[in-house]
Amino acid sequence: MARTKFSELVLVCAKCAKRQGLKKGSLRRGLKRALEVREREGRLVGKPRVVEVGCLGPCPKRALAVATAESLAKQRIHLLDPAATPEQTIDALFPDFGPKGALTQDLIRTRVP
Repeated sequence: MARTKFSELVLVCAKCAKRQGLKKGSLRRGLKRALEVREREGRLVGKPRVVEVGCLGPCPKRALAVATAESLAKQRIHLLDPAATPEQTIDALFPDFGPKGALTQDLIRTRVP
């Protein structure tokens, strides 16, 4: 096995992003910036990797299909609100279960593919 330089992986459905009227790469850039801020704050270890991929399976009309390495291991796809800020999206994808963490479940709905 080869070692990677990133620790977190986020897969974004490019088809869903296009359907929501988002420019190519805009969601990827926003998520990557928010993840890098968390990395600098020490709340995330390692470099994040955000990749726009083809169809992830579910094709929601008013949501974005997003997957993380953890959600793929559980065979789940996150359906997120496209109007959410990158920070809200990161909170939904990587919830903080620590004593001071706040869980934002209203932004996330999971569906078995």
